[in-house]
Amino acid sequence: MTTLPVPSSAGTTAAVTNDPATNDQATTDPAATGPGAPAIADGPSGVEIVEVLAAELDSPDAWAIHGTVLLERATHLDTVGDTDLALDAGTTRATLLDPYRRMRRFVAVRDASRSPESVVGRAMVALPQVGNAHVAQVYVGVHPEWRGRGIGSALWDAVVALAREAGRTVLHADAEFSPEPPPGPGALEAPTGSGRIPADHPSTRFLLARGMRLEQVARHSVLDLPVPPEHLRSLHDDAAAAAGDAYRVHVWHDEVPDRWVDDVARLETRMSTDAPSGDLDVTEDPWDAARVRSAEEQIHERGQRYVLAAAEHVATGTLAGFSMVTYPEADADAEGDDSRPAFQEDTLVLREHRGHRLGMLVKTSMLAELDRRSPRTRRLHTWNAEENAPMLAINVALGFRPAGVDAEWEGRL
Repeated sequence: MTTLPVPSSAGTTAAVTNDPATNDQATTDPAATGPGAPAIADGPSGVEIVEVLAAELDSPDAWAIHGTVLLERATHLDTVGDTDLALDAGTTRATLLDPYRRMRRFVAVRDASRSPESVVGRAMVALPQVGNAHVAQVYVGVHPEWRGRGIGSALWDAVVALAREAGRTVLHADAEFSPEPPPGPGALEAPTGSGRIPADHPSTRFLLARGMRLEQVARHSVLDLPVPPEHLRSLHDDAAAAAGDAYRVHVWHDEVPDRWVDDVARLETRMSTDAPSGDLDVTEDPWDAARVRSAEEQIHERGQRYVLAAAEHVATGTLAGFSMVTYPEADADAEGDDSRPAFQEDTLVLREHRGHRLGMLVKTSMLAELDRRSPRTRRLHTWNAEENAPMLAINVALGFRPAGVDAEWEGRL
């Protein structure tokens, strides 16, 4: 088991006990990770930090996964007022199995019970394995009732130490805020000139104190579903008329046909270079057919399904743009909750094909199919760089409303 003692109130750096040979996942005796495991010596705050294992969700060893979910719900209710964006158990586990983005997760526990209810903080470090191998993506969250006790600092020190050990030189982090603050002394402006975050928010102060710089702000928007059919049809027909016979729309669900998988990989690669990224230190993130299939497996591991709409350039027989959405596998869970949201994944029109309203064409096609496949899904969430005016205009026309902002931070190791 990886154990990370909490630092003292004087700010001692958290020590990391870690086996380099198994840096992607901890290997341990399952009996030592269950709820009845012996306590590890407490730090001054009486909190321990242990690694989350990719255990089967019905296993006793999955207590940290379920604790992560409970914590996520509490922190999101405190930050944005709802739990739509909180991690679920399937997603938490699936992220630990992604071969293209090696991730380690940790939880801070307040007692020796090793129960979901004992989790008072969480952290993760994600290490891209193909493109951007110089970057580590980090996150820290602490239960609102347990803040101010050094837990966040301990978690931060732990994941930053792992990033440094992995040879990463750049840190990326993000933080959510709702609503976006108005201009003025209480707001921190993005260097792109678009978007603001609260200057005095605890998350802002925490990241600034650790040498992180705000680089970009994304608008978080929500679309209430279904879109009125006549409105969606009107937008779709206008976009189809602008595209004319030069483009043809395909709609797929759950699996891209073999005929098109290389084209989808090309679009995903271009997503990493064509979408606005401000001054973030990012490079091309290459995709191939194997990675597309792996991403599909990850979606299914999370208990989700997807719809993908793509525009084919008829003259060349290649894809010019696409839009993808993921949604819950079942319309309702065991408790009868039919309000779980869908999430907009990537949308892109290649630069050489812009000006033909393909963005609206693929998004309206995708939304019509989502309504057919998951008629009880009531909300769709999306994020767009505040400076991405063309995509924001499409979303506004569809009926998306602003729900908050997401800050993109960067630091150096």
